[in-house]
Amino acid sequence: MSDTSDFNRAIIDEFRANEGRVGGPFEGSPVLLLTSTGAKSGERRTTPVMYLPDGERMVVFASKGGAPDHPSWYKNLEANPDATIQVRRERIPVRARTAQGSERTRLWELMNEVWPAYDEYQRRTDREIPVVVLERR
Repeated sequence: MSDTSDFNRAIIDEFRANEGRVGGPFEGSPVLLLTSTGAKSGERRTTPVMYLPDGERMVVFASKGGAPDHPSWYKNLEANPDATIQVRRERIPVRARTAQGSERTRLWELMNEVWPAYDEYQRRTDREIPVVVLERR
């Protein structure tokens, strides 16, 4: 059984039908599909996530809109850092790690230039929003 919401399912379907382009709240933004392994279930889960390219790496932000807890996909990556992403038509095996220190600061600032809402998301929560670097395996 999948826990993919109807909202996410619609974005995933649109992404796959349009080679990575989606509309709605993500229109014009870079979106990838992140497939991780469930921390508890062991099942594969796919989630659309906005990303920031950083050289050969992709960077995603576990904001969950500023909710008090981390998104499920981040908890999955903490337990199982090997994942797969799809960027346009290309599927890429990746290993995830959480950026720290000056690397995190640099990536956070870059993303806020593209999507300033992330600073607002951080203001909404007491947790530090994780910045996740996805590197090719």
